[in-house]
Amino acid sequence: MKIGVPKEIKPQEGRVALIPEAAAQLVSQGHEVSIQSQAGVISGYSDDDYLNLGVKVLSDAQTLYDSAQLIVKVKEPIEAELTILNKEHILFSFLHLAALPELTQRLCSIGLKAIAFETVEMPDGKLPLLAPMSDIAGRLSVQIGTHLLHSSMGGKGLLLGGVPASERGKVVILGGGMAGGHAAHVAANLGAEVVVFERNRDKMEALRNIGHNVTALYPHKASIQKHTRVADLLIGAVLVVGEKAPHLVSEQDVMQMQRGSVIIDISVDQGGCIETTRPTNFDEPTFVQHGITHFGVTNMPGSVPKTASQALSASLIPFLTDLADSPDNLTAALQAGVNIDAGEIVHPALK
Repeated sequence: MKIGVPKEIKPQEGRVALIPEAAAQLVSQGHEVSIQSQAGVISGYSDDDYLNLGVKVLSDAQTLYDSAQLIVKVKEPIEAELTILNKEHILFSFLHLAALPELTQRLCSIGLKAIAFETVEMPDGKLPLLAPMSDIAGRLSVQIGTHLLHSSMGGKGLLLGGVPASERGKVVILGGGMAGGHAAHVAANLGAEVVVFERNRDKMEALRNIGHNVTALYPHKASIQKHTRVADLLIGAVLVVGEKAPHLVSEQDVMQMQRGSVIIDISVDQGGCIETTRPTNFDEPTFVQHGITHFGVTNMPGSVPKTASQALSASLIPFLTDLADSPDNLTAALQAGVNIDAGEIVHPALK
């Protein structure tokens, strides 16, 4: 199969879907892999790194899209890319269509097959392509939140972990899955007081075992309201596979938070689980509403492209191998990832 890897064009998105070693593995299996020139540079990979391993380097996006059957990219296509996609393409990338109805309709009108990384699902319910990016986003949420709490950034002037003779900061996390769990680990290791809201008892037990400063609670509305009022950093990490995230924190709840606190909603690419959240990008990552700094960047792992590209490529290879070898006979996991096929919405959550 002819596989094309375009350069990402969203603001400050430096990830590349396949690092040279991963692309070379597909070449060794008999597939033709092309990458757009400079696509890997921000992640630390030159065109020569690809050429030396048998990967073709094409000068521009139009040439790449025209020559490929399977388009493998990181983020959902935007306008410049939508105009060069066609019905013969298979698009394999993060899509998050539940929060993007206009994009959904555009992809349907093109008539292609669109498979979303975030809905590729194993029989046990695990999401192998979403997991590495959720891991990174969870870790980053605390790092970024810590910085935004500095007074120079408009925050409370608070060190999350505190020091002797000072209070610890409080981190409240909505959701204890991959993203929320890693956020809890980082926040706890910094010494903050951490409260995680989670429905699953096994996950709650694992969260409690992180450390004495981590409390796991069921997400009763009154409990969420009680703890968000005194949160220094509120992290949204709710995931319902393929669906728009439910709002667990209302605008009224945000209005009750202490001024100078910070909200980071990792769920923003699925619509956000905090009502006041809206998508932002790294050109203007934050906004202030009701005295609370909101961070709503939809591609957080794009800020650490080398790490993210390596992790994503490693997860992608087995699924890309299956897809390239048998595009008309998908495995159950890949079939679960199909969102749109020949102009029709097929994923149950999107219907």
